[in-house]
Amino acid sequence: MDTLKEFGERLKLLRKEQKLFQRDMAGFLQITEVHYRRMEAGKVNVPTLTLCALADRFGVTTDYLLGRSEDRGGPSAP
Repeated sequence: MDTLKEFGERLKLLRKEQKLFQRDMAGFLQITEVHYRRMEAGKVNVPTLTLCALADRFGVTTDYLLGRSEDRGGPSAP
């Protein structure tokens, strides 16, 4: 599976686990909802700082988000 698709699927899973809407995440990232939807669909490359913000938000590692590790370990979510 390609990295962007894996990232999108994991991002969607984490969002749903926390019962958040796409609009909530778009607001958190200060991007449009359309752009966020494209992230979950694996259609856009994500800047490093956005990747780090998402990892911190969900308390996982960037490697987990990118599909490079199955270990979610990371800083605690706020």
